[in-house]
Amino acid sequence: MFGVCYYPEHWPQSQWDKDAAMMAELGLTYVRIGEFAWSRLEPNPGEYDFDWLDAAIESLTSAGLKVVMGTPTATPPKWLIDQYPEILPVDPDTGRIRGFGSRRHYDFSSAVYLRESLRITEALAKRYGAHKDIVGWQTDNELCCHDTALSGSELALEAFQHWCQQRYTSIDKLNSDWGNVFWSMEYRDFSEIELPIGAVTETSPAHRLAYRRFSSDQVINYHNPMVEMIRQHAPGKFITHNFIPMNETAVDNFALAAPLDFTSYDNYPLGRTDLLMTGAPAEQLRRYMRTGHPDFATYYHDQTRGLLNRGFWVMEQQPGPVNWANNNPRPAPGMIRFWTLEAFAHGADCVCYFRWRQAPFAQEQMHAGLLRPDNSKTEAWPEAEQAMAEVAALDIGNQPLQPASVAIITGAEGLWVSDIEKQGEAYDFNNVQLSYYSALRELGVNIDFISVDSDFTAYALIIAPSLPIVDQAFVDKCKASSAQFIFGPRAGAKTSEFGYPATLPPGLLQQLIPIRILSVETLRADCMEGLSWNKQQYQSGSWCEQIDAGESEILARYDNGEPAVVRQDRTTYIGTLTNREFLLDFFQQYCQQANIQTYRFGTDIRVCQRGDLIFAFNYSDQPQELPLDSDTSLMLGSAHIEPHGVTVWRPSGT
Repeated sequence: MFGVCYYPEHWPQSQWDKDAAMMAELGLTYVRIGEFAWSRLEPNPGEYDFDWLDAAIESLTSAGLKVVMGTPTATPPKWLIDQYPEILPVDPDTGRIRGFGSRRHYDFSSAVYLRESLRITEALAKRYGAHKDIVGWQTDNELCCHDTALSGSELALEAFQHWCQQRYTSIDKLNSDWGNVFWSMEYRDFSEIELPIGAVTETSPAHRLAYRRFSSDQVINYHNPMVEMIRQHAPGKFITHNFIPMNETAVDNFALAAPLDFTSYDNYPLGRTDLLMTGAPAEQLRRYMRTGHPDFATYYHDQTRGLLNRGFWVMEQQPGPVNWANNNPRPAPGMIRFWTLEAFAHGADCVCYFRWRQAPFAQEQMHAGLLRPDNSKTEAWPEAEQAMAEVAALDIGNQPLQPASVAIITGAEGLWVSDIEKQGEAYDFNNVQLSYYSALRELGVNIDFISVDSDFTAYALIIAPSLPIVDQAFVDKCKASSAQFIFGPRAGAKTSEFGYPATLPPGLLQQLIPIRILSVETLRADCMEGLSWNKQQYQSGSWCEQIDAGESEILARYDNGEPAVVRQDRTTYIGTLTNREFLLDFFQQYCQQANIQTYRFGTDIRVCQRGDLIFAFNYSDQPQELPLDSDTSLMLGSAHIEPHGVTVWRPSGT
């Protein structure tokens, strides 16, 4: 249930046996290796060198460790780039080639790179596929990290033209679907189609949506053959990938995950907090700069688990300061243990720390590990030991994952629409989705992230914060479900080709709730106005829809008396962005009506359930009192939860 990321090629061979012995002594089981080692595995074209890797594997497995092998395709070597320079991608914003010298320097539209990736993957899988102690494989590394999903290359252009021809079959249909009569953008032939980049002003939103769909498909078409190659030569071994969240890569992660055995995620709470809270007032950031925001890590845990609706791995867990955020603070004492337990509470099957030893050279030399470059143990070491002992004592591995009662529908198309047509600078897909998630988590509600194609049966409450494109199959599933549905603003606002519904938004969702969105106004984030609900005053702003409610029940109104939130039978529509207080109260009422347990213990306490264990995590630097029943069976900690502490209990009667 625990592992580490190790780079034997970075250290003298004389050190490998000692490292392996220390890993085993710590209590680790898994070691991920190989994902950046192409230049050592194939120093010259066709000239493989596996001797060093054989020796490294022998050192690790002789100590009782199990190996997860990474395919080294995230870092093609210099000789390959020199041999095939067309492999390099082109930055779609600047038109410049993204060159050699770091990582992820390849174009998903390159057939040559796909061929070479399959070649090195096949060589590795043939050599190590049957090795009894190489128990699994990781494909590539953080696909599409560093904004690499999109490319503006000639290869991408040619592939996009072919993709368009396959999708639309005739140029007349494409022109009609995209609305190309506007601004005289009509094409005569598929060969005339440009990539929607580098234009004077904004390009057609339908064109840009097609480009996003195409780019996502290219990533999947690159990744799937690699999985198939490993399966062919390493039968019975698991295959995973360490995902970057959809909101960072703009790729359909549900489709990308489909051929895998389980998903993995790289958890860096402080780095993501620094980046996601850029521009936040200092007093807000300071509160969480050494703990991470209470919802950022679990937001991605739950999304990663939801891709296949099963347990996941944290393939990289932050053990100290990182090197890649704008600012890189040290974790507060206890946070390595805290984050480890939090991951397991949210469904992780394994947590691997990144990395074993801090590198004294190259780009990541400021990134902490479990060991310093002089082999001294960092503060993360005893915290990892403590977490391992506690996970074993709680027997978390035997706590079954159960469907939550509440699901959030997510998907790449909502992100694409938000990016392509912002309409207001304050509207952002990720912020909208995160605000809904954060309110539910502050209520202590377990959440599953699902796609429009998922099974709705298990859920009492299904929430879609930003779902602008829906189809009839989705509407039919909603009709057949017994769940309560809550749709956020912009739901059903676009057709499949980014058009405006002829019947007005929410388009096809009018079959569930017969309303019309007459207009939309977007306001600056600091220009909030009033929202009245349940005889209480809240805030509305940023995105405000004018709703013709028809015969629907009006639940909340704007200051001008017009409807802002409406309901028809099991469907509720929220036509505006609002504040935390409204979402907390609103979702709590819906949870109570659906008999869903909530725990509103305060701003900095998060509660999560796995099996029959309930976890409380205190993100505050002050102790908190949990209002637990006197007969509660405490498994870890106490009702007096210490700063950055964790308490685990079984509810009464279990």
